[in-house]
Amino acid sequence: MELKFEDGLKKLKEYIRILKLAKRPERADFFRVSKIAGAAMALIGIIGFTIYLLLTVLPKGF
Repeated sequence: MELKFEDGLKKLKEYIRILKLAKRPERADFFRVSKIAGAAMALIGIIGFTIYLLLTVLPKGF
């Protein structure tokens, strides 16, 4: 499959058009998304750590 210069240029123009349509989030929206993402990462970490503890501590107790 050959890539032509015109095809690449067309793709680049599409990407530029999408970037022009995008807008910067407001401060409140950014902090809301950051809090949700942080809470999700913390929850996944807690679940992983709990599984780790169960698999390392419980076998020693038996």
